[in-house]
Amino acid sequence: MPQRPMEAVLEDETFTITDLAAEFGVTPRAIRFYEDQGLIVPARQGQSRVYSRRDRARLAWILRGKNVGFSLAEIREILDLYDVDDGRVRQRERTLELCRRQIALLTNQRNDIDATIAELEEFVGVVQGLLPSNARSGEF
Repeated sequence: MPQRPMEAVLEDETFTITDLAAEFGVTPRAIRFYEDQGLIVPARQGQSRVYSRRDRARLAWILRGKNVGFSLAEIREILDLYDVDDGRVRQRERTLELCRRQIALLTNQRNDIDATIAELEEFVGVVQGLLPSNARSGEF
């Protein structure tokens, strides 16, 4: 009996909601939420959801996007650009744009946090200096 090409075998590979939830460390409810948002669209076999390799890849992208702070609208935009027939150039350009914007935002937040920490450390020093020497504790 002739063997099928590996590409055909991989295309047929499917996953259950339980498989994906376990693999990505999310709840089935979270996956259903992304379905409700139209970000992934599994096939159905009766009452069961059947996820393809494409659905799995989309879920991985959704979770990575959420992890780095992208909104669901931004994630949807990036996923939708996958189907544009340009070799994924627009998708990659938009992804870079969003990543660079997020890096700038996080850098600003880090600078604000660093300034706040410095201010708090200075304030702790002032308040500790006001205590009698035998009552001081937890010095930096």
